[in-house]
Amino acid sequence: MNQSMLVLVGIVILAGGTYTFRLAGPLLRTRTEVSERVETLLADAAIVLLMAVLTTTALTQDQQFAGFARLSGVLVAGILAWRNAPFVVIVLAAALTTALLRLAGVA
Repeated sequence: MNQSMLVLVGIVILAGGTYTFRLAGPLLRTRTEVSERVETLLADAAIVLLMAVLTTTALTQDQQFAGFARLSGVLVAGILAWRNAPFVVIVLAAALTTALLRLAGVA
C-alpha cells in the first residue's frame, strides 16, 4: 500500500471514529446518567487538551523552539480573544505581529 493510500485510510478511520463519538452522545444521553461533577471534569479536560495542542504548536517547530516571533503572534491572538475581538481581527493581528517581527529579524 503506498503512502497516499495509507493517509487516506487513516483519514477515513479518524472521520468514522469522530462521527461515531459525536453520534454516541445524543444516543446514549438517555441511557446513562453522568453526574454534574463528571460533566465539569470532562469540560475542563477538553480545555486542557486544547491548551496542550496550542502550546506545542505555538512553541515548537520540527521539535525545536519555534522562535519569539511566533510566540508573540500567539500571545497577541490570546489577548485579543480574551478581549472578545472578532475572529478575523484576531487572525490578522497575530499574522501581522509574527510577520513584522520576522521582517525585523526576530526569529
